[in-house]
Amino acid sequence: MAFDGITIAAMVQELHKNLDNGRFNKIAQPESDALMITGKGANGQCRLFISASPSLPLIYFTGKNKPSPLTAPNFCMLLRKHLSSARIGSISQPGLERVVEFELEHLNELGDPCKKYLIVELMGKYSNIIFCDENRMILDSIKHVSSHMSSIREVLPGRDYFLPQTQEKYDPLTIEEEDFRNVVCKKPCNIAKAIYTTLTGISPLIAEEICYRASIDGNDAAQSLDENASVHLYHTFKRLIEQVQEEKFSPNIIYHGEEPVEYAVVPLTQYGPDYHSETFESVSEMLETYYASKEILTRIRQKSSDLRRIVQTALERNRKKLILQQKQMKDTAKKDKYKVYGELINTYGYGLEDGCKSFKALNYYTNEEIQVPLDSQLSAHENSVKYFDRYAKLKRTWEALSVQIQETKDELEHLDSISTALDIAVSEDDLIQLKEELIQFGYIKRHYSGKKGNKKVRINSKPFHYISSDGFHMYVGKNNFQNEELTFKFATGNDWWFHAKGIPGSHVIVKSEGQELPDRTFEEAGRLAAYYSKGRDAEKVEIDYIQKKQVKKTPGGKPGFVIYHTNYSLLIDPDIRNIQQVK
Repeated sequence: MAFDGITIAAMVQELHKNLDNGRFNKIAQPESDALMITGKGANGQCRLFISASPSLPLIYFTGKNKPSPLTAPNFCMLLRKHLSSARIGSISQPGLERVVEFELEHLNELGDPCKKYLIVELMGKYSNIIFCDENRMILDSIKHVSSHMSSIREVLPGRDYFLPQTQEKYDPLTIEEEDFRNVVCKKPCNIAKAIYTTLTGISPLIAEEICYRASIDGNDAAQSLDENASVHLYHTFKRLIEQVQEEKFSPNIIYHGEEPVEYAVVPLTQYGPDYHSETFESVSEMLETYYASKEILTRIRQKSSDLRRIVQTALERNRKKLILQQKQMKDTAKKDKYKVYGELINTYGYGLEDGCKSFKALNYYTNEEIQVPLDSQLSAHENSVKYFDRYAKLKRTWEALSVQIQETKDELEHLDSISTALDIAVSEDDLIQLKEELIQFGYIKRHYSGKKGNKKVRINSKPFHYISSDGFHMYVGKNNFQNEELTFKFATGNDWWFHAKGIPGSHVIVKSEGQELPDRTFEEAGRLAAYYSKGRDAEKVEIDYIQKKQVKKTPGGKPGFVIYHTNYSLLIDPDIRNIQQVK
């Protein structure tokens, strides 16, 4: 994430558009280190969220409100006292510092006009929101910083405010070519690090972007650059900075599949074909979308971790069981030998002497002579009975193991399909349905609590819905229950069914509506089947497809498990970026 000086510059531009000559109406403090300010400007009323959280410092406009504590904290009360109905005189950013300054004009207790400053510092763990008088003396701050906490600067009421110059960094807006080449290109570190440690407000992400645009590896040593390379690097950097100075911003988020990876307010060119970009009208929209998506993914991963652990434990247990069963199955391979021994004793044993330990006989199954071992303490008939008993016992074991091995393999396949469905899940509703499946098949115990506990679980999860380039509706099951319903209740006989060959994955149904599907739709449906399968990270995935009427349920099988014959196949990449999803 790059909430750096460049992103703040774009945000300041947005603040100007919405709040220039406007007023602050309401101030709330929903969190210990965050403010929610309602203001009114040229574009009407807006809500500004400011967070000085050390892990996630932010400033952006939002349509969402956050509940506030019943009793407002002291800092919030102070701001309300001074700034209710205050007019916003100016909004500025010193250089490319991660700082936003609001100059506010209001009337004091005597009715005289006066100025105040609300300064937002978005500097990671040093983030703060500071309120100053017209002489830039600190009246209060959302976080107090004493001399014990910082030797550089105290942030306490009564102290003069100044921007800490803890690092001797250059202003990227004013740095000359000579300084850039002499300072940045001479640092004893890699070139990307040299850029972001020398210049104010430049993040590692932007430093890497500058290097990429200049066709320079950011990991190369800065001192290894020759004169031409350092000149080219400076001019590449200068072009990006001119973009910032001219306020030509393009807020965008880089996605890998459905997952947001990075955001920036300038186009990012360093990402390969596996990534795609989405642009936004405003910085606020970009930030809200990014962090909302991140929050959902984080929450889904946290909530799915328990289910994953249960599935993984069951998978490991069944794999160990299968190995043991297969080992036992190997031991039953001797059963036919014992049957032959018994038969040969019955055939040739009449002429054997008492106390004989073995004899040679022709195996009439193979026409080979074999040695038949005997227990010298037993008669020929008793030896025969002993071998037939061994054969019968091993045969019973073999029959039982054949069933058990198939059951274990089926269970492994079922668990593998649930594991894949957990990777596909995008909402809590999806997890509820997966949990229900694990409960139904005995992997999780259902907990009842009185009458309410007996209620049927409400399932709100729905299959993914896409539209092909040719206008055909395509549906993707998120789990086994949805696969079952899509294939055997939703789809009609002439609809087309797609599935990744030989690996767990979603059923994809294309509604044909009695029409012949174009090749492009077959390809897009194949891509969906590849992406929503265990093979989504592979370059190519083999897909089976067939009309739904040829697909049958597996007799006595788990939900979503099917059999089919005479299918078609295609080899396709799991790239669904250009397929339109219906939200």
